[in-house]
Amino acid sequence: MLQVAVVGSGPSGVYTAQGLVQQGQVPEVRVDVLDRLPCPYGLVRYGVAPDHEKIKSLQNNLRTVLEHERVRFLGGVLVGPDGLPAARLRELYHAVVYCVGAATDRHLGVPGEELPGSWSATEFVSWYSAHPDSLSDGFVVGARAAVVIGVGNVAVDVTRMLARGTAELSPTDMPQSALAALADSRVREIQMVGRRGPSQARFTTKELRELGGLPDTEVVVDPAELALDPAYADPSALPAAQRRNVEVLRGWAEQPRPSGTRRIRLRFFLRPVELLPDAGRVGAVRFERTLPDGRGGVTGTGRFEDIEAQLVLRSVGYRGVPLEGLPFDAGLGTVPHLAGRVLRDGSVSPGEYVAGWIKRGPTGVIGTNRPCAKETVTSLLEDAPTLARRDVLPDPLTALRAEGLHPVEWEGWQAIERAEAALGTSLGRHVVKLPDWQSLLEAARATDAP
Repeated sequence: MLQVAVVGSGPSGVYTAQGLVQQGQVPEVRVDVLDRLPCPYGLVRYGVAPDHEKIKSLQNNLRTVLEHERVRFLGGVLVGPDGLPAARLRELYHAVVYCVGAATDRHLGVPGEELPGSWSATEFVSWYSAHPDSLSDGFVVGARAAVVIGVGNVAVDVTRMLARGTAELSPTDMPQSALAALADSRVREIQMVGRRGPSQARFTTKELRELGGLPDTEVVVDPAELALDPAYADPSALPAAQRRNVEVLRGWAEQPRPSGTRRIRLRFFLRPVELLPDAGRVGAVRFERTLPDGRGGVTGTGRFEDIEAQLVLRSVGYRGVPLEGLPFDAGLGTVPHLAGRVLRDGSVSPGEYVAGWIKRGPTGVIGTNRPCAKETVTSLLEDAPTLARRDVLPDPLTALRAEGLHPVEWEGWQAIERAEAALGTSLGRHVVKLPDWQSLLEAARATDAP
């Protein structure tokens, strides 16, 4: 029996586990899926917007894999500093596959970025998704106007969440504290701003159209800004997705959404150069007008515009972080690899693999993780005859417990699910997420079925 540890229980980790146990080769594979959180599913649980129930339902598919007889979920296991050393993990398993994603955000690199009221979009998403590491619930307090910097799907998500009403958010699994804060929010003006043009925006058309369907919300697009894009006048040569985006924006420019109590402005060809303070916190963002440079980028014009904002959400991409004991390409933010095999000084490191964002960078959608995981699984199975020669303990869980770890197993996760269902019932809602480490771990210990 080949023993494999998969570090990370998001889509890339679960697809890796699925590929390993569904292969028909010998030897058979047993997979432990480790996660530092007591809950599985990674960004499907903590990154997909609460109102995207169809995408969140992917958890049901991931659940099927984690309930496989040769797959075991071990939550609450930190690998690295202050946790289980990577070298020790490598001793316990024939192979280790790291599927840890891209754990930090890219920065703007402009003055004032660290002012109070300026947050990464990931921090905002973590808050309304009840990530236990989220520390703040003051995002919208005192804010009247918000600026979202970026024009990808995450930027659209946070823009939409700022504009949603209580009636629309209450049926979701959003934690009660975030629901209450957004219900009390006085944010009425939201501007989503990109440094390039509409034909280069990274959001999908489906996400974009959702902004036009928000109740009591006006969507405003400046036709003069759209016209700065050379492809705007004739988008026929664009790829289908970008062409559809331009067509949606053109429709809004020509027929603006009716007025509402909230307004979303979609802005283009504006590059942030400074966050301006007001009474010790952010009060506005200074942008420089840009123009296409003819090579797919933009160039500054020396003309500036200040946009009021007491809340700034920066959504300009993710970045991988170094993992203890593994090589790291600081330029790419990934672990060097060959078809998923970890490379150390250019040579394959036996028994060490990567999949997902830490392998390829923060690109693609959830489904992109399937072929990525398949490539890594193929490499691992090719190496399996050699890997299986090394003796390991019959059950690594015994050694993990001897190291002082107390993993949350599947029964513990099911207890968390029951607690979240009970919390929702008590609040007159559906399932409501537990928002902090203490409540999650207390729930996980209540493993007796009701």
